[in-house]
Amino acid sequence: MKELVWENIQRVRNEAPLVHNITNAVVMNNTANALLAAGASPIMAHALEEIDEMVPLCRATVINIGTLDRFTVESMKAAIRRANEVGRPVVLDPVGAGATSFRNRTLQEILVSGKPQFIRGNASEIMVMAGLSTRSKGVDSSESSLNSLEAAKALSKRVGCIVCVSGETDLVVEGDRVVYLYNGSPMMEKVTGLGCTASAILGAFAAVAEDAFMAAVSATSFMGICGEIAVSMSQGPGTLQLYLYDVMYNLNREQFMQTVRISE
Repeated sequence: MKELVWENIQRVRNEAPLVHNITNAVVMNNTANALLAAGASPIMAHALEEIDEMVPLCRATVINIGTLDRFTVESMKAAIRRANEVGRPVVLDPVGAGATSFRNRTLQEILVSGKPQFIRGNASEIMVMAGLSTRSKGVDSSESSLNSLEAAKALSKRVGCIVCVSGETDLVVEGDRVVYLYNGSPMMEKVTGLGCTASAILGAFAAVAEDAFMAAVSATSFMGICGEIAVSMSQGPGTLQLYLYDVMYNLNREQFMQTVRISE
């Protein structure tokens, strides 16, 4: 599995996939820079008027509901519909699920409009989406990732998608299949938008990997490893952001193999 993950990291770098993002205003610059550092090519296109043309131009679409308004909601619904039509993978990041009725209604409308291949969020967001919890702490998780495992399985089966849960232990779930990933650092929670960055990175891997489940494992592993190495180099959250881009750009096979921790 580790070799397959490394192969997918190299695929992103070699193929430089164009990834379409409808994402939140807080993280737009961060996620674009992270995609570039990983080897992909980002485009942030929110206008409804260009969705029909933009989605087929890109190899994956990432939908992030972090800063909603009525205009972007229509663009999100149009994007998932169009991506399904042309066979492009979609990553849905349900940021702040459970915080407001508008947010919950938007997620329901997106899922009615089309089917994501991946849903990626923290434990609380995944539990809300699975209908097993209504608790929310805004965009932060009030649950541990391992507590959300059954919710992730239920959500995966109901939607027919791969579910990625971020936390102290990251989970990648498809039906009853689970992979556990142990990289990362608590300091990553002190930098806004790294979960959103993980979703954008998943879009890049979804665009190039031959196997969708391994795309999710690879993206999650890459994000955790790069974050862990960056934390070891940094003095705090400020320098972590800078080192994260550098590590993504420079990560080599030896560093990867020494750091990666995955189990089934």
